[in-house]
Amino acid sequence: MILAPHLLLGATIALKVQNPVLAIILALLSHYLLDFIPHIEYNIKNIKERQWHKAGPEIRNVLFDFLAGVLLIFFSTDNTLFVYICAFVALIPDFLTFLNIALPNKILELHSAIHQKKIHFLKNKKISKFWRVSSQIITIIILLILLKF
Repeated sequence: MILAPHLLLGATIALKVQNPVLAIILALLSHYLLDFIPHIEYNIKNIKERQWHKAGPEIRNVLFDFLAGVLLIFFSTDNTLFVYICAFVALIPDFLTFLNIALPNKILELHSAIHQKKIHFLKNKKISKFWRVSSQIITIIILLILLKF
């Protein structure tokens, strides 16, 4: 799943769950829940292979996606600090995956293996690009509606 839906679900949880500790835990777990849904991701091959001199367009896509999610939250919520905390907590699994690319170690490699092979188990299944993109669009629309109510 691209970053924006993860950010939006984390923000939605912050607004809907009254217990802050539970909200933070659910925001973290929400990342894995969204990643179970068949989806498409942008290419980050050069980042994964640490070819930083070629990774400019990939980094730009990640930053654009991140900023789009933050702007959607900004225009759809009351903008409390807690909303952004939960939104960012929902990104921790992807941050850990990136950290494993930059600074590999056994714990991060274990997390990445679980995240990429167990959670993203539909990644290599034959599901059309249409449905993979549609799942993210529908997710974003539903979350924006939930943020407003």
